[in-house]
Amino acid sequence: MGKREGSDGAHVVDLCNRVLGETALTQHTFDWLLGDAGVGGRRAGLPVDASWPGHQLVVEYRELQRHRPVPHFDKPDQLTVSGVHRGEQRALYDARRESEIPAHGLRLLVIRPRRPRRGQPWAPAPQPGGGHRSTEEDPRPRQ
Repeated sequence: MGKREGSDGAHVVDLCNRVLGETALTQHTFDWLLGDAGVGGRRAGLPVDASWPGHQLVVEYRELQRHRPVPHFDKPDQLTVSGVHRGEQRALYDARRESEIPAHGLRLLVIRPRRPRRGQPWAPAPQPGGGHRSTEEDPRPRQ
C-alpha cells in the first residue's frame, strides 16, 4: 500500500492477497468514484484501499480516526472543497464509497479494527513477523 507499508491496513490487504490468490490494486481509483469539485471544477478520484478486479471485490480498512474525532486527521480549523472539515468530508466520502461501489456491481468489504471491550485494556495490534506497536500509539483519550 505504498507509504502505508507495515500498517494494519497493509497487513489486512496482504492477508486478503494470500486468501484470494491475487495481488490487489492498492489506492486504486475508478472513473465513477469521485470527490467533490474544487474551485476549478476538477473532481479527484477517491482511492479505495484495495481492489481485486478478478473477484469484483473492494476492501476498505477503516482506521480508528474514521470512528472518532482526531484533530490531527480532522483538521477542524480548515475547510475542504466540500465546505466541511476533513473529518466530516471523510464521512461523506466513506458514505459515497458505500453507495457507489455496490451500485457498480462490486462487492465492498469494510474492515474495522477490533475495539476493546469496556473495561478491557487496549491491546496493540500484532505486527507481521511478531512484535507489537508501541503503546505510545494507544488511541484511547488520555485521562
